[in-house]
Amino acid sequence: MRVNDLKPFVGAKDFHQSLAFYQAIGFCLNFKSDDLAELELAGHRILLQNYYEKTWCENSMLFIAVESAQACFDDISAVVASEDYGDARLVPPRQQDYGALVTFVWDPSGVLLHFAEVTSA
Repeated sequence: MRVNDLKPFVGAKDFHQSLAFYQAIGFCLNFKSDDLAELELAGHRILLQNYYEKTWCENSMLFIAVESAQACFDDISAVVASEDYGDARLVPPRQQDYGALVTFVWDPSGVLLHFAEVTSA
């Protein structure tokens, strides 16, 4: 099998609010239509879609490896405090058994983002 790309689809309860949230936390908008947007962070892309199914969104997760989970927490805390992003929230970094310090961030639709700083091999 030859794979050229892999982009997960991410649902959005309020497409415009979720789009604004992802851009505010650092994702770049590559393209947008009425129902789909491609967002990019450090060369990795997701497809945000104007479709919401509560169970699907609340069981979706993205793992994002970062240099500093604390810096992510600080930056995203400021973003969430600055605008109304609905149900978006986050918790301070927590050490995980698998060897990463992780800041957990829930987007406005309940999708869980793991901003993970690897602390051991």
